Amino acid sequence: MENFAVIDLGSNSVRMTISQIGKNATYQTVTQMKEYVRLSENMGVEKILQPDAIDRTLTALQGFKDVYSKLDNLTIKAVATAAVRQATNQKQFLKRVKNDIGIDLEVISGSQEAYYDYVGVSETLPAVNCVIIDTGGASAEVILVQNGRVNNLISIPVGSVTLSSKFELSDEISAQEFFKATIFVDRLFQNVWWLKNGLNLPIIGLGGSNRTLAKINRRYNNLLDTDDIHGYQLRDDQVNDTFQRILGENLEERKKVPGISKTRADIIVGGLIPLVLLMNYLDSDRIIFSTSGLREGILFERLHQMIQAEVTKK
Repeated sequence: MENFAVIDLGSNSVRMTISQIGKNATYQTVTQMKEYVRLSENMGVEKILQPDAIDRTLTALQGFKDVYSKLDNLTIKAVATAAVRQATNQKQFLKRVKNDIGIDLEVISGSQEAYYDYVGVSETLPAVNCVIIDTGGASAEVILVQNGRVNNLISIPVGSVTLSSKFELSDEISAQEFFKATIFVDRLFQNVWWLKNGLNLPIIGLGGSNRTLAKINRRYNNLLDTDDIHGYQLRDDQVNDTFQRILGENLEERKKVPGISKTRADIIVGGLIPLVLLMNYLDSDRIIFSTSGLREGILFERLHQMIQAEVTKK
C-alpha cells in the first residue's frame, strides 16, 4: 500500500490530500487538510511574495509535514500555482521551502493546472460537453470540453484575491470599482477566441469561491449537509440573485451570511465575478459544482500510471 500525498499551494490557501493506494489502483482518501495563507496578498505590480505571506505558508506546510512524516511508504507530489508562478522571487521561495520543509515544490503552468482540473472533474462527473472554470486566488482556469475531450484550455491571471485587491471589492463596493472590475474581466474573456464555442453549454465550477456559492444556496434552502455539493446544480437566475444579494452587503454583513466563511468574506465578490460574467457571456443556464479538481486530477494521473505499469509488466 502506498500513501500518496498531494499538496496544492494556491494563492489563497494550501491544501493537502492523502490517499492510500492499494492493489489494482484502488484508493481511499484518508486525510484532507486546508489552511488559508493568502500567499498572493500584497504582491503588487512587482509580483513579489511578501515575508508575512511566506511565513504563513511555511507554518502551514510544517503542519502538513507533522502529519505525513508519520506515514510509511510515502510519495509526495507538491505543486504550486498562480502566486508562485507569477512571483519574481520564486527561486528564493522554492529554496526556502526545500530548506525548511524538505520538499521539492513543483511550479506547474496554467495549462497543466487546467488539465489536472479537467481530469479531476471528468473522472467524477459526467463532463461530455461543458465549460469548466476553476477560480482561485490569483488565476482562473477555463476549459472547453466537447465530446468528452479537452478542446481548448487557458489560465487567466485573475482570481478572488487579485481582483478584490485591484478593484477595492473587499468591503463597501462602489459602482465605479465594480464596473471597472467587470469590464476588466469581460475583456479577458472576449480575448479568448475559442470561448464562444462553449455557447449555451453548462458550466462546471470549482475553486473556493464557486463552492461557496453552492454552500450559500444550500444553507438558504435549508438543505442537509451543506458541504455535500459535488454534482449540485444552480440555475443562472439563482446564481444572479445570490450574487446580487452579497454584492449589496458590506464586509461585516457578508461575514454573517450562512455559507460564507469569515476568512473568505472579503474576497467572495471578486471570486464570483469570473463565474457570473462567464455564465452571462456564454448564455449558460446552469452551473454544476465539483469538489474534485487539481489534487484529484493528480491522484487519478498516479492511478493511471500504476495501471499502465501493471499492463506493461504483463
